Amino acid sequence: MSRISVRGFAVASATAVTTVGAVVGVAAGGAPAADDNNFEAAAADTTLLADIPAGQQAQVQTASLTQQADAQASAADSAAKKSAEESARLQAAKDAKSKKAAAEAKAEAERQAAEKAKEAKEEKEEAERASRSSVRDASSFSAQGSYTVAQVQAMARQMVPADQFQCFSNIVNHESTWNYRATNPSSGAYGLMQALPGHKMSSAGADWQTNPATQIKWGLSYMDGRYGSPCGAWSFWQANNWY
Repeated sequence: MSRISVRGFAVASATAVTTVGAVVGVAAGGAPAADDNNFEAAAADTTLLADIPAGQQAQVQTASLTQQADAQASAADSAAKKSAEESARLQAAKDAKSKKAAAEAKAEAERQAAEKAKEAKEEKEEAERASRSSVRDASSFSAQGSYTVAQVQAMARQMVPADQFQCFSNIVNHESTWNYRATNPSSGAYGLMQALPGHKMSSAGADWQTNPATQIKWGLSYMDGRYGSPCGAWSFWQANNWY
């Protein structure tokens, strides 16, 4: 084989040549290994392919190429690992951003829902206050010797909030059919709401026996105090047939 310099090859494989001392060093008579920091000089001085015995050149070439392949594979693995880590980092950042946006959207939706609920509650309360402010008190009605059903119902419409009147009316209709003098001979219940005992209505006025307005006042107070409203009382009545 001609002594064509393979310096470029030798530089690339200097480490392989020096690490296979058993092949190169021993064959050359035990020459010391090249300094790792002086690969160029080592390649120039000792690693010309023609300087290696012909029978050992193939071994040296194989060792060098194997090391290069290992180095390339290691570099490829490192690059793939870095790429995977970067992809994971970008995906984590994207997921975190998406979660943050979702959390903010949920919080905003809950805030708006709470505001709407608050506004609806305030509107309802305002309507109830307006309804109550428009009702008449029992004392505003002039006393009469007797009252027709229509007159009693007209009183109730003026005293009971409009949104509660139908519930109030349902109870009175079941209890006394709007007869303010109705008496239960068995229990002694009396009046429009069949108060038991009847004299409990004296808390609304001394004329509870003869004045339907006083009975309505007491009945409304009783329903509000025990059930929250006439409609609350009516719901209970439907379930139990009494209130």
